[in-house]
Amino acid sequence: MIAFNLLVAICLVYVVFLFLVAFWAERRAMAGQGGWLRSPLVYTLSLSVYCTAWTFYGAVGYAVRSGLEFVTIYLGPTLVLIGWWWTLRKLVRIGKTQRITSIADLISSRYGKSNVLGVIVTLMAVVGTTPYIALQLQSVTLSFAVFAPKDVGQWAMADLNATALTVAAGLAVFTVLFGTRNLDANERHHGVVTAIAVEAVVKLVALLAVGVFVVWGLAGGPADMMARIEASPITDTPISTGRWIGLTFLSAAAILTLPRMFQVLVVENADERHLATASWAFPLYLLLMSLFVVPIAVVGLAEMPAGTNPDLFVLSLPLAHSREGLATLAFLGGFSSATSMVIVAAIALSTMVSNHIVMPLFLSWKTQGATMSGDVRKLVLRARRVSIAAVLFLGYLYFRLSGGSEALAAIGLISFAGVAQVLPALVGGIFWRGATRRGAVAGLVTGFAIWAYTLFLPSFGEGAVMGARLIAEGPFGLGWLRPQALFGTGGLDPVVHAVFWSMALNAGAFIAVSLSGFPSPMERLQGAQFVNVFEHSSAGRGWSQGRAEAEDLLLMAQRILGAEQAQGLFQRTAAEQGKLGYLPEITPDFLQRLERELAGSVGAATAHAMVGQIVGRSSVSVEDLMAVADETAQMMEYSSQLEAKSEELALTARQLREANEKLTELSIQKDAFLSQISHELRTPMTSIRSFSEILLDGQGLGDEDRRRYCRVIHEEALRLTRLLDDLLDLSVLENGQVTLNRQEGELAELIDRAVAAAGVTGARARIAIRRDPARERVKLVTDTDRLSQVFINLIANAQKYCDAEAPELRIEVQAGGGSVAVDFIDNGSGIPRKSQSIIFEKFARLSDPRSAGGAGLGLAICREIMAKLGGSIIYLPGGGGAAFRVTLPLARAAEAA
Repeated sequence: MIAFNLLVAICLVYVVFLFLVAFWAERRAMAGQGGWLRSPLVYTLSLSVYCTAWTFYGAVGYAVRSGLEFVTIYLGPTLVLIGWWWTLRKLVRIGKTQRITSIADLISSRYGKSNVLGVIVTLMAVVGTTPYIALQLQSVTLSFAVFAPKDVGQWAMADLNATALTVAAGLAVFTVLFGTRNLDANERHHGVVTAIAVEAVVKLVALLAVGVFVVWGLAGGPADMMARIEASPITDTPISTGRWIGLTFLSAAAILTLPRMFQVLVVENADERHLATASWAFPLYLLLMSLFVVPIAVVGLAEMPAGTNPDLFVLSLPLAHSREGLATLAFLGGFSSATSMVIVAAIALSTMVSNHIVMPLFLSWKTQGATMSGDVRKLVLRARRVSIAAVLFLGYLYFRLSGGSEALAAIGLISFAGVAQVLPALVGGIFWRGATRRGAVAGLVTGFAIWAYTLFLPSFGEGAVMGARLIAEGPFGLGWLRPQALFGTGGLDPVVHAVFWSMALNAGAFIAVSLSGFPSPMERLQGAQFVNVFEHSSAGRGWSQGRAEAEDLLLMAQRILGAEQAQGLFQRTAAEQGKLGYLPEITPDFLQRLERELAGSVGAATAHAMVGQIVGRSSVSVEDLMAVADETAQMMEYSSQLEAKSEELALTARQLREANEKLTELSIQKDAFLSQISHELRTPMTSIRSFSEILLDGQGLGDEDRRRYCRVIHEEALRLTRLLDDLLDLSVLENGQVTLNRQEGELAELIDRAVAAAGVTGARARIAIRRDPARERVKLVTDTDRLSQVFINLIANAQKYCDAEAPELRIEVQAGGGSVAVDFIDNGSGIPRKSQSIIFEKFARLSDPRSAGGAGLGLAICREIMAKLGGSIIYLPGGGGAAFRVTLPLARAAEAA
């Protein structure tokens, strides 16, 4: 017999192996070298999370107790993958276009992005899945018990409980490490999925190995095995047509509605075409998993002592014949079946809890709403990690409270029936545009209540939750309301009875309430996008002309997506609108695009609420309402033209207003510039004239005074020269008369030179410089003197204008994509928004004279220099302080060389 410590060590080694597989897959994916991680094979194997410990161990016990009825658990998914392939493809397409993160997110997004529905589905999923997690923990503890010596009491139940707690804690750590590394749904859990695929191979090989041992090792081959099956009492088990239909329906619904199956089927799908492979490969996998179930059950009944748990024949048969190695492999197969289900279910449930419960509560508690400061990504990730631990703890708690009783034996079918209550709202939502949010709520609540009353609560046993009298006579003696004989339908199998009434009343309430009302505008928009997803793969507009400020939207996006990703989105949109270097125009299309990006991290309902808080709940445009209402083609065309003209005029008016404001500001700046130039010219000329007259007179002057006056004249002449050089330099650059002296240089040396020339080093430096020398080792072929001039100007401006108590300038270098970008970011208050659009103009100065200083030509010269060098200089809004980005194409530099 294998010692307990050795078995634990084998488990630990196996878990470490899975850690290494997941870590390796994550690193490959991050390096862009994991193309095969998104292959149809890995996707198909990840679907094996359907085959849990209940399937691995329980299918044999199911065959012993109910004959061939266990086939229904495999038949349902096979029918869906083969016959409903088009429906699965539609779900995957919806998931990609709407950036769906979970089944709760899909339901809430379809029905007007209602978070109420998201909360309902989330709670249903937690209640329906937590007992199933307990079943996996029980299967692991019972499999440990099979290896325990029968005459030694060293493996008490307390030890098995501790084992279950250890397994739950280990799974929580694994899931947190590889399931909550990022927020974006498109950044998939490559490590977890790869580990699940490996576990799929392990459990399949283990079950096939035990089956081969039973057929060719214990029996005399296939012929003898067939004879044993014919003589076995298993073949005499009567077949109940109603139960077969009911269980096949449940297993088919589970493929679509189980949170873990939706996670791997829709959310983790990398390519819609992988479904074509999975439609035949996954049924083949299920066939192989079920191939030896009956032989193992028949031989186990014949050879194992009476009273042996048939659920564990997969382990007890090899052990009874001293095949410890095979038994250990079978143990790892069952362990893989249990852990893969728990990991994926925990990821799916934690995503639902954080997106539909934690984030909405957080937004409602914060008075500032979506505009509050801080990084929300940490909150979301923390909520998911805590949710994972809580879900696994609830599973362990359910395991302890049930005491491993027979209440868990049928919990697989009970959980299937619970999560299947989502099916009417799901299928109706993707095929029926008239389905409404109120109908979905009515159906879900009704079906879930009937399921809990007729199946879930009675599963604890008489007296545990429901009294024996209530179960036998019904509430208040109303026999027609007995939990297992509603409306006088006694005699039915409890599972079939509960499935029939819960699904019938669920679908009835869903259809009746939907027909009694009319979808809201947002529901109609989403309904059109879901039902006609193949015709409209891009989401429809849901916002009218925005009333939000771009800075507020950028601030919110940075807290959810991260500064780099959010700023990249805003800069790309601004560039598409022809506003390079500025924040984008707040158009309906941009708001929809932003909402879709946020939905990938926090869910559709929460993203819609956050954007809505800032935009002010803007209503849907007339054009979209007309499209959803499906009015006549003439009215749609006329309305569309009016709407387009209206938006075009509004955009033109706004652009004219901005241009007028800019011209007005430039006129003011021009006057100030001329006044400043007059002052800058007059002051040194006056000094030169006065002191030269004194020197010419020469009366009473000593040598010291003469030298001092000459020094003043010299300094003022240099000041005049610098001013005239700036004016001439700008004129030459603008007229294209400049000659560039291209030469090879290193970016780090240019920055060193600029820092030294700007006088920000040494004890007298007013501002601290923060740099990363490793990133600055970039070779350039450009006019190094001109580029240094740009750097010097930006560093000098930061030293002069940064108003922080402890001024600091960060110089960050990013090279890639054929260009190098150098960011100069200080920690001051930045440039006022009204001045950001004109700071690169010739006459531009900040309104505050104390902050402006000089003649206001520095940034204009920098812009012209970068244009001549084939690069650009832009201001980065939303960065905290003043932030400038200098970009130089490396390809352009290489050509010049």
